[in-house]
Amino acid sequence: MRDLQLTHTVVMVSPNHFGFNPQTAESNVFQNHVTGSEEEIQAKAQAEFKEAVSKIEKCGITVLVLKSREDYITPDSIFPNNWFSHHSDGELVIYPMLAPNRRAERQAEKLKNLLEASGKSVPKIIDLSNDEGQACFLEGTGSLVLDREDKIAYAMESPRTVKAEFDKWCQIMGYKGVLFHAYDSKGFSIYHTNVTMSIGKEYAVICLDSIKDPIEREVVKDSLIMSGKEIIELSIDQIYKYCGNTLQLLSERGSSKIVMSKTAYDGFKLSQLEKLKKYGEIITVEIPEIETVGGGSARCMLAEVF
Repeated sequence: MRDLQLTHTVVMVSPNHFGFNPQTAESNVFQNHVTGSEEEIQAKAQAEFKEAVSKIEKCGITVLVLKSREDYITPDSIFPNNWFSHHSDGELVIYPMLAPNRRAERQAEKLKNLLEASGKSVPKIIDLSNDEGQACFLEGTGSLVLDREDKIAYAMESPRTVKAEFDKWCQIMGYKGVLFHAYDSKGFSIYHTNVTMSIGKEYAVICLDSIKDPIEREVVKDSLIMSGKEIIELSIDQIYKYCGNTLQLLSERGSSKIVMSKTAYDGFKLSQLEKLKKYGEIITVEIPEIETVGGGSARCMLAEVF
């Protein structure tokens, strides 16, 4: 049986202690300092989070809210897709992360309890977090962009995505791996794969121009075409607007929704949006404080549950 590509349930984590994280800033050029006190930044992030949850729920998507830990300062806890992924067979995978203060975000048992209380099965937990001791990092569906139906995992090598760990994950999960390298306009490695691409059931949004090696570029492109995806190409400028950081979901009635930030929506060309609208209603959330300070967007806030 093929895995499902789309789900109508996501986990979102409330952003307690949200703020600029110096431990991740070296590898994430999308983070920025802003004016205002920590309390003001936190209040804005909380308001954006609550509005995003409300808007997504109104579209018929179930949102399970997990509270951030109160015993640790976790400024990036609003981005839970980096520390776990859930799969069609119920398996829950826990990931090794680069920044020490991001490792404290993991709440495997509380998450398992939340999922089971909502009727979701968690027969097995695969915990890879000990691989941090060997400097082997793989940050969930930030590092991995998954074609779940065809069991193909795309990953861009970076300080947060180590080849050995990617290969290990593919072997455990039974996926074919497609590893590549992608760079921003200044030649720096893009920190997460889901900044430069996203995969829906019948389409893929990707910045092929960020893949400088022509052989790697063709391998990625050919793989997407072989999977029957319509490729919607982004420019490098558009990845700075988080156009690659989107997620296709299903409403409980089975209609397709494509969630993105208002920043991303404004960054798309009209012709690109028309292509996307063939595959679902576009749902926009306004999260400028979260994007500016945290360096992540709508897809990073959503962890799928199957």
